[in-house]
Amino acid sequence: MSIKLNKDLIAELQSAGIRVPDAITGRKGGAGPAEGRAFLLNDLAVHIPIAAAYVANSPFQLRSQSEGYVLLKNGAEIGSIGIVPEPQYYHGQTADGIGYRQIALLHGKDCLATTVNQRCIHWQTGQNCKFCGTEISLNTGQTIATKLPVQLVEVAKYALKRDGVRHVVLTSGTGDPPGSEIPYLARCAEALKTATGLPVHVQFIPPKDLELLDVLCDSGVDTVGIHIESFDSDILARLAPAKSAIGMQQYERAWKKAVTLFGPNQVSSFLIAGLGESAESIVRGSEVLADLGVYPFVVPFRPIPGSSMQHILPPDFRTMSRIYTAVARILKQKGLAASRCKAGCVRCGACSALAAFESRPAILTCHSVRTEKEKAEAYAIRHEVFVKEQRLFEGTDVDEKDAVGTHLIAKKKSAIIGTVRIYPAGDTENGHWVGGRLAVRQGHRVSMAGALLVKEAMKRVKKKGCSRFTAHIQENNVSFFKKLGWRPVGPMENYINRPHRLMEADLEQVPEDF
Repeated sequence: MSIKLNKDLIAELQSAGIRVPDAITGRKGGAGPAEGRAFLLNDLAVHIPIAAAYVANSPFQLRSQSEGYVLLKNGAEIGSIGIVPEPQYYHGQTADGIGYRQIALLHGKDCLATTVNQRCIHWQTGQNCKFCGTEISLNTGQTIATKLPVQLVEVAKYALKRDGVRHVVLTSGTGDPPGSEIPYLARCAEALKTATGLPVHVQFIPPKDLELLDVLCDSGVDTVGIHIESFDSDILARLAPAKSAIGMQQYERAWKKAVTLFGPNQVSSFLIAGLGESAESIVRGSEVLADLGVYPFVVPFRPIPGSSMQHILPPDFRTMSRIYTAVARILKQKGLAASRCKAGCVRCGACSALAAFESRPAILTCHSVRTEKEKAEAYAIRHEVFVKEQRLFEGTDVDEKDAVGTHLIAKKKSAIIGTVRIYPAGDTENGHWVGGRLAVRQGHRVSMAGALLVKEAMKRVKKKGCSRFTAHIQENNVSFFKKLGWRPVGPMENYINRPHRLMEADLEQVPEDF
């Protein structure tokens, strides 16, 4: 009997783990949520804890049978379950006698993953992430300190031929000085792309010199991961002091630069649930990332044996299901999906249940302008509407507010069909924000894109601490704005040579996300 697969089951398995026979082993160190083993639930690879102490209390148990394994919950059979078999390349060796398994591991069922430099300067200074096990596997002899490009190519070619790997993940401990690891990651990526053609994902912390991201792009890297782990500043300072010291502004600059180079949905960031932050913090952080075009790869905390957090329990699966549901809704609104990622942890998906919570992409989406190309198209729409169609401006409608404003766009599938801008009225501390330049292309004005843009603008300014949100509305659009929760606060007046009325949004009507 096959398992009736559902998203909540995956979340529960990843939080509780599975009690397995002693003969079944898995990872116990390394980078990321490393402890556990990849199982197959109706051919879907799911990485599940099996060896941590808390697994002894799991309601789930694996029982062998004549034709494989069956999964039980509280003694009752759920259905058959598979185990991702040990890949054939694990038994190979390089010419100098290093086991292929020490060079790269199989993640999920078709992802080849390796830490090219297993040393991290932050481990030497005591500033390492407390949930990390990067140097644990090195100290126990499971891996080697530095993997050479020629070794990676040899393993990848063998694994491609014998085990059908489909993409590669490259990560590294932070170099000395930080950022020096990136050119080496680029060398390894270029060697792998040249030799195998496999899509390559690279993970790193934001370097001071963001031009290093161009080096990765030029080497052929397909996707990147720039992991913040938590948007709770206190949690980050306590558990990931080196990342905290980088600062959120540098992370945001790196994310934006990466999206420009690699594209929306090809940049990701781990968010670990269960470090002590609130669920609301994770959801808010996920929306920040998704709006930038960065996929928030939410995973439950998984204690790594030997790490300083090995005795901390994962979050309850009910909490994870609530978080996944909220984040999946954000992904839909922002036009992101795991299935569109070319390589890496998001494509593999084995350590998170988030992809299972995703629904069919929305036809209409709305987010901030992410690239210069998108900004140019938003300006072009404004030009069509305000200069050519309405003749409100001569030559251009661009003004000094564009430089300080946030530009939002609405898309129908992948086509940009509308835009609006918001900006602070003077000092942001006064809480007054202004909206304007709402424009939707002809032929799309019955698509609800205008309403979506206005609602997103209201939501955005409220999250920025806005207490008063106003806009000058053309006379024929006043009734439209009233339906969206706006009220007139001034008489009809001549504004930009056309009758307008000053209106104010009722921000109390803006719903909370979580």
